[in-house]
Amino acid sequence: MIAAPMFTVSYPELVLAQCKAGIVGSFPALNAREPELLDEWLSRLHDELAAYKESNPEVALGPIAVNQISHDSNVRLSQDVETCVRHHVPIIISSLRAPVREIVDAVHSYGGIILHDIINIRHAEKALEAGVDGLIAVAAGAGGHAGRMSPFALVGEIRRFFDGPLALSGSIVTGKAILAAQTMGADFAYVGTRFIASKEANASDEYKAAILRAAGSDIIYSNWFSGVHGNYLRESIERTGLDPDNLPEGDKSRMSFADGQSKPKTWKDIWGAGQGVGQIDDLPTASEIVNRLALEYAHTRKQLHVQ
Repeated sequence: MIAAPMFTVSYPELVLAQCKAGIVGSFPALNAREPELLDEWLSRLHDELAAYKESNPEVALGPIAVNQISHDSNVRLSQDVETCVRHHVPIIISSLRAPVREIVDAVHSYGGIILHDIINIRHAEKALEAGVDGLIAVAAGAGGHAGRMSPFALVGEIRRFFDGPLALSGSIVTGKAILAAQTMGADFAYVGTRFIASKEANASDEYKAAILRAAGSDIIYSNWFSGVHGNYLRESIERTGLDPDNLPEGDKSRMSFADGQSKPKTWKDIWGAGQGVGQIDDLPTASEIVNRLALEYAHTRKQLHVQ
């Protein structure tokens, strides 16, 4: 399992809990509001995980991943990548545009790998041409910037030309869904929304409560907020006085990450979430979530007699 990096939600406390639970913990570089803070966060994560491992040598810690927005408007990209290279971050997750060769080479220089978010086959092919090591198929129903393709179609087509590391995102909130993703041909489940409703998530109480109240039909797919289509909670849109069923079309050319967000209120007040919200009804710790998913996964394998 890879924990998806979520704007305003994935902070060091959540990443630490995810890694200690044995899965990949991740966060967007832009969650660190200043470049210097990113350096501090990575130092803290390294030191606290090293201390935890020393005290618990039998534990298998999950690695850290940092999400880098490759869009031209992200003026911090080069500096943030340099910081990650200096810290030898094992996994970089690039998104919204394939990374340039210089970034790929820099990450590969110390043995790191790059996984790239894609929502269609054209994006997958361009990312592989750029030299990324693996793909993250963001299928219909995923939280945040999601695609429209069925996971069956997207994974199936990718596996016709790529046999490398592949993660699948889209409404994965149970151990059964993880096994299903693996059966379809994915190597990893990419889980986001389930961790918003966790004790360690840097989300407001109102945001977490809205996750618990929502059903799949409460997820609105729109490009108005960031210029790129994404899935958002109906309740959060209504709270701002907008009509979720009559949102204007967004302008992709105006998308900007120069100040760490693509548009005022996006992510902070307009809350991202995937269609799996209807299966979430509690606020456990991240460790409890991982343990639950592992037990469900094992139980489902046994039921289906999977060897």
